[in-house]
Amino acid sequence: MSLLAKFNLILVLCFGIALVPAHLITKNLLEKNARTQVVQHARLMLQTALATRGYTNKQIKPLLAARLDEEFLPQTVPAYSATEIFNTLHETHPEYTYKEATLNPTNPRDRTVDWEADVVNAFRSDPKLPEIIGERDAPLGRALYLARPIVVTDPGCLSCHTTPEATPASVVKRYGPNGGFGWKLNETIGAQIVTVPLALPLRMASDAHRAMLVSLVGVFLFLLLLLNALLWLFIIRPIRRLSHMADEVSTGNLDVPEVLFRSHDEVATLAGSFNRMRISLVKALKMLEDE
Repeated sequence: MSLLAKFNLILVLCFGIALVPAHLITKNLLEKNARTQVVQHARLMLQTALATRGYTNKQIKPLLAARLDEEFLPQTVPAYSATEIFNTLHETHPEYTYKEATLNPTNPRDRTVDWEADVVNAFRSDPKLPEIIGERDAPLGRALYLARPIVVTDPGCLSCHTTPEATPASVVKRYGPNGGFGWKLNETIGAQIVTVPLALPLRMASDAHRAMLVSLVGVFLFLLLLLNALLWLFIIRPIRRLSHMADEVSTGNLDVPEVLFRSHDEVATLAGSFNRMRISLVKALKMLEDE
């Protein structure tokens, strides 16, 4: 195997060894960044829902308060308003969902499913838990969910959630007497759950990771070609010239010209040694001939 081939083999081996940790580190970093961005989107959606709830409670509900004694208007309920707004978003972006999942809701559409009930019970078992972030397989692909507890902190909310008898008749007439009652102050009754698609950001991270690896391989191949050219020019070609001179001298051709280099590196030093050896050999042969 030639010196150049050995050098290329060493370079390829070193690059392959370095590429493994680079692959793992960049893959994990890009996926982590993708998940961080998804969490930020989920938090933004949740803040939007909270803003909608606050707007409904402070500005919409007082305007319609006079009609509530005769007719129940769900538009005055903050949770209803937030859910309706995100249901509109869900029509065009079905991969995004928002739900105020409740164990014992007044509105049946807010009732928890199995995995949502687990999230709510986790908040109930640990009242200090501020939020839960998790992943699940959704119908449209892998999704990340962000959940925060719904706690009864306003005594005014209990006016519709203690018993059917104490609840306005318009509410009971609309939703019936079987759901949304028995709530207690400071009790965790549900969770705001935002679901954001994770498959697309992860696919984008995978594409970026693949592009980065291809770029690294491309840069390595370019550098390999450049190094090969430089090695040929400054190392391999001078060594071959020295080898040719040594072959000629070994066959008795002592008139072969010296190999001279302008540089002052190890190759030039080696060439100087060869030249001195050739001169010494010529002198030694002439001394033998004179005798």
